[in-house]
Amino acid sequence: MTGSVGADRRMVLGLGLGHRFEGTDWLFRDLDFELGPGLITGVCGPSGCGKSTLLWLLAGWEKPARGRVERIGVKKIGWVFQNPHGVAQRTALDHVVFPLLAQGLTRRRAEAEALVLLGRFGLAELAARSFAALSGGEAQRLMLARATAAAPDLLLVDEPTAQLDARTARSVATSLGQIAASGSVVVIATHDPGVRAACHRVIDLGAVEPSLGAQT
Repeated sequence: MTGSVGADRRMVLGLGLGHRFEGTDWLFRDLDFELGPGLITGVCGPSGCGKSTLLWLLAGWEKPARGRVERIGVKKIGWVFQNPHGVAQRTALDHVVFPLLAQGLTRRRAEAEALVLLGRFGLAELAARSFAALSGGEAQRLMLARATAAAPDLLLVDEPTAQLDARTARSVATSLGQIAASGSVVVIATHDPGVRAACHRVIDLGAVEPSLGAQT
């Protein structure tokens, strides 16, 4: 890295990063990258290549076997898992309202902003429905809406379109782009060609030598 980083600049660096689990082959190694706000970075490759593992390293939940991860200006990390988890009896609206209340908004304003976010993800008509009554795709979109409401510095998303139809998947990719534009560092693990095409940059773990490249 060259130059200096401002105090308000968010950045995630991978420096000679590699990982393997004890007694197994390397999932990846010698990864060098610089991830900043405004861009969506896709972590791509076939099943078992280490996509989710790399997200864990970026979050600091796992220590890399080689190299290091540096998080600069990153205080709040959001995560959207492949299998959505929520509170069964709470409404969809409640799930998005809670992180807004935690930021100091009044209940009235939080509900108004939560409804806007639900609408962005095609869930406005389901605001009063309990989490338990949502389909898998609806629940996944709700978790993305909640992550958006939390305004994380770093947003990690694991296979966001696994349970979505093609049209909804495209809308989710667009919304993730809006999150990145708002100042979050967004990283998506995916094997979906459509989501990969929506990313600005790709870390391809399926390549013989993993690389970080811009989409063309």
